[in-house]
Amino acid sequence: MQFSRVSLSIAIALAATVQAQTVQAAPSASEQTCRACHDMNSKKVGPSFRDIAASYRNDPDALAKIKKSILQGSTGKWGNIPMPANAIPDDEAERFAHWVLSLNK
Repeated sequence: MQFSRVSLSIAIALAATVQAQTVQAAPSASEQTCRACHDMNSKKVGPSFRDIAASYRNDPDALAKIKKSILQGSTGKWGNIPMPANAIPDDEAERFAHWVLSLNK
């Protein structure tokens, strides 16, 4: 009986941990907007997040450039379709740019 209580306690703790991690990993509204045109691994309207990360791999100004594209939009970097500016907070754009660059690791 004692073993069952311990097992149940561990299971509950693990479930709570997984649920907390899932909540943290949920994409923000702005990330959902990005995912309308970008995919993790393949081109949609725009390049994949992995392709973006790879193209900036050796660029020391990569974070600033990606953040600027997120906030101000861009055109001509990946073809004829322009990327619109995103009305998101500066810190959220920076966090998302960090995440894109983390795909190189």
